[in-house]
Amino acid sequence: MSTSESFISHLLELRTRLLYAFGGLLLVFICLVPWAGDLYALLAEPMLAKLPKGGQMIAIDVITPFFVPIKVAMMAAFLIALPYILYQAWLFVAPGMHAHEKRLMLPLVTASVVLFFFGMAFAYFVVFPVVFGFFSGAAPQGVAVMTDIDKYLSFVMGMFLAFGTTFEVPVAVVVLVKMDVVTIAKLKEVRPYVIVGAFILGALLTPPDVVSQFMLAIPLWLLYEVGIVVAGWMMKDSTEVETKNG
Repeated sequence: MSTSESFISHLLELRTRLLYAFGGLLLVFICLVPWAGDLYALLAEPMLAKLPKGGQMIAIDVITPFFVPIKVAMMAAFLIALPYILYQAWLFVAPGMHAHEKRLMLPLVTASVVLFFFGMAFAYFVVFPVVFGFFSGAAPQGVAVMTDIDKYLSFVMGMFLAFGTTFEVPVAVVVLVKMDVVTIAKLKEVRPYVIVGAFILGALLTPPDVVSQFMLAIPLWLLYEVGIVVAGWMMKDSTEVETKNG
């Protein structure tokens, strides 16, 4: 097969995988649309539970009551379809990978997805009740707390992204060690700087209160330690395999 034919075949394969991925996403989205309002209600529950008695959320723009639940349904569809989308991506790249690359890549991708979901769950079930309770209680007397649903969605998605990314730290540490970018000894050496950096990120990525800052910084630090342990275990295991083969 010539170079041009190979390039065209790769483009056709890429198109096929993209169509399958988009089709899967669209199918899940269509199934979720009838429950878009319920999905938004579920997403807004941590905020609604902390509002004063009689408090409610509001919609400032005319089209917001329709489009915000649709956005939530789209986000939920993407999360549900994500394993299938990644599977299509895997089918595209796997034929060009070596056996040892496949053995490393598949667990890392799986761990990345699972950890990102754990990060979102941690934000929803642990962080949101604390943060929304703090802000509702901090409102001056006589001020009615009524959050716009579109602004609430933007805030929640930002927090999901921040905590989901934070929970990817073990994967990043393992990748850096396996690629010989950094050693485990160096990771342990820079631990104090990582702890300081975790609290700086906590201050930058979370609302301006100490509690939410700690709730991001401490998991970030602990996940860094988990990454060091897992990377050390993987390096030890690979060394033993090489010794046996040698």
